[in-house]
Amino acid sequence: MNKIERHELIKSMIRQERIGRQADIQERLNARGVIVTQTTLSRDLRELGVIKIHDNGRSYYSLSVEDEAVNYSQLLAEYAYKVERASFILVLHSELGEAALMANIIDAEKPATILGTLAGANTLLVICRDEEAAKQVEAEINHFLI
Repeated sequence: MNKIERHELIKSMIRQERIGRQADIQERLNARGVIVTQTTLSRDLRELGVIKIHDNGRSYYSLSVEDEAVNYSQLLAEYAYKVERASFILVLHSELGEAALMANIIDAEKPATILGTLAGANTLLVICRDEEAAKQVEAEINHFLI
């Protein structure tokens, strides 16, 4: 199976059921005769723009935001527990491994206020267009933080 076919299979699985772990996706692929390493699967999920949605104490993978009322700031607030601003740069702090998910959310949305992101393991740098844009994005995320 080539990469395009594997991507389509992964998308189909994510659409059909709520899968919460990469290992579960990997097992389902293996059951269909598609053997992938964890590294390859992680790359596939990143390339597909897959994000994790939190709902009623459960998390699962999603291809996009299915509920139009949910905006990217609200999704970011589900992963970030702290937002700090230095001029036009925001620093979002998350649990280990969730910074790349937040970067995917921003990349999928492509807001005009944000020029780009740089993700570590638990820290996301968000480069905003200017200081006013950074203040706006910071306020939007903080609005949803608990």
